Amino acid sequence: MSYPPQSTAKDEESKAEPNGPGSPAEGGVRESDRWNRRVLWLLIGLTFGTGIVDALGYLALNHVFIGNMTGNIVILGMALVGADKLPVLGPLLAMLCFSLGASFAGIALRAKPSTWPGTATVILLLAGSLVVSMGALSLVVQDRPDTSAQLVMSSLSAVAMGMQAYVARKLAVRDVTTVVVTSTLTAFAGELFVRPTKKSLMNRRAAAILAMLLGAAVGAGMVHLSTGFALLCAGLIIVVVSLLGHFATKSALVPANSSR
Repeated sequence: MSYPPQSTAKDEESKAEPNGPGSPAEGGVRESDRWNRRVLWLLIGLTFGTGIVDALGYLALNHVFIGNMTGNIVILGMALVGADKLPVLGPLLAMLCFSLGASFAGIALRAKPSTWPGTATVILLLAGSLVVSMGALSLVVQDRPDTSAQLVMSSLSAVAMGMQAYVARKLAVRDVTTVVVTSTLTAFAGELFVRPTKKSLMNRRAAAILAMLLGAAVGAGMVHLSTGFALLCAGLIIVVVSLLGHFATKSALVPANSSR
C-alpha cells in the first residue's frame, strides 16, 4: 500500500516523499520512512551526476546544458540575437532530445506505481548506458570531438537526462527533480527565515542544492583531465542508482510479503 503525501510544513521532511511499501498494520510506517530516505538519497545522487554532465556540456560541448533546460532556453534566446556567438543548434537539439526522453519515460511509466517500478530501473539503466556510450565516444576521438560529435554527445545525453527527470517526477520527492534546483532554492529560501530552525537549514532541499553545486565543481575539474572519463563516471552514477533502487525495492517488499 502507499500513503498520501502530507502537506504540513512541520512534517514534510519525513512524509513529503515517495510512498513506500507496507501498511500501518504491518509496521509499514517505519518501513515507509526507511524507503523514503533511501529514495531521497538515490535522487540526491542523480542530482550530483546532473551537475557533472551540465558542467561538461557547458564547458566542453559548446555551451550546451544537458540537464538544465532553463539554461538552454536562455542561451538560445541570446543566441538568436547574436550575443557572444552563442550556439543555436546545440541548445535547440538538447531541448528536443530532452523532451523525447521525458516523453518516452512518461509513456513507459504511465500506469506504474510511484514506489520504484521495475520499468523505472530499466529506464535509468538505458539513460546511464546512453551517457556512458557518449563518454566512450569522447574517448575514441581522444576528447577532441568536432562540432558534429559535440552535437551527438550533448543531444543523446540530453535524452538520458529527460528520462531521468521523468523517473524522478514519478517518484515524487518534493523539491528534488534531479535536473534543476530553482524551485528547490525558492522553497529553501522562502522557509529558511520564516521558521529558522536546524531542520529548515539542513534538509533535503539543502542536500539537493549542495549536490548540484558539488557535481558541477567535479565536472568542471574533470574537464581538464578527460571529458570522456567524466561522462563515463556520470553515466555509471545513473546505472548504480538504478540498481540500488531496484534491489532496495525488492528488499523492502520482503518483510511486508512475509508477514501476510
